[in-house]
Amino acid sequence: MGKVSKATFSRLPAYLNYLKSLPEGGGTYISATGIAAAMGLGEVQVRKDLASVSGSGKPKVGYVISTLIRELEDFLGYNDVNDAVIVGAGKLGKAILDYSGFGNYGLNIIAAFDADETVLGETPTGKRIYHIEAFDDFVKQKNIKMGIITVPERYAQTVCDRMIKNGVLAILNFAPVHLDVPAGILVQDENMATALAVLSGHLKAKLSGGADG
Repeated sequence: MGKVSKATFSRLPAYLNYLKSLPEGGGTYISATGIAAAMGLGEVQVRKDLASVSGSGKPKVGYVISTLIRELEDFLGYNDVNDAVIVGAGKLGKAILDYSGFGNYGLNIIAAFDADETVLGETPTGKRIYHIEAFDDFVKQKNIKMGIITVPERYAQTVCDRMIKNGVLAILNFAPVHLDVPAGILVQDENMATALAVLSGHLKAKLSGGADG
C-alpha cells in the first residue's frame, strides 16, 4: 500500500459510512463492483482507493465486510478518539458542538470558546462554552491537537494563529477565507457558500439538459 492521495483520503470516510450502513446478516463479503454501484462511483476508482488501504480483497470474492471496516477505521484513526475544540459559538459552532455523530468517526469535540459572554455556559448536551481567554490554558492542559474555526472571516486568521501557538496541528476551517499556516499544519477548508454555488451550477446544468432533451 503506497501513499494515499488527498482525493482518495477524502473518499475513505464515505466508504466506511456505507459499509457500516449495510444490514447485519446481509452477507459476509462485498466486492468493489458492488460498492461502486451502490455509491455511484467508478469501479476502477473504488478498487484503487480500497487497494491503497487494504490488502485483504480477493479476486472474484471481494472483501470480508467486517475486515474492510476495521482496516478503514484503523487507517483513518477512528479507533483513536481525537479531542477537538471549537472557536466561535454562534449557531454553526453550537450545532457542531452538540452534534453527537462525530463520535462515530473518532472525533470528540469537548468544548467551544467565544468572546461573547452571553453565549457562555453549558449546552443542552452537557458541553461547555468557555470565554476565549480560557483557550490557551485549556488547550495546553488537554493536549488538544485539532481545532475547528467557526468565527467570522475577519477573525479567522487570528484564531488560527492562536490555535497553532498553543499546539494545534490540524484545523477545520468554516470561515470563507484562506488561512496562512506554517509547514506541517493541516488545514481543511469547508466553504459552504462555494459548495452550494457548485451544487447550484450542477443542478442548473442538469435541469437545462433535461429541458433540451
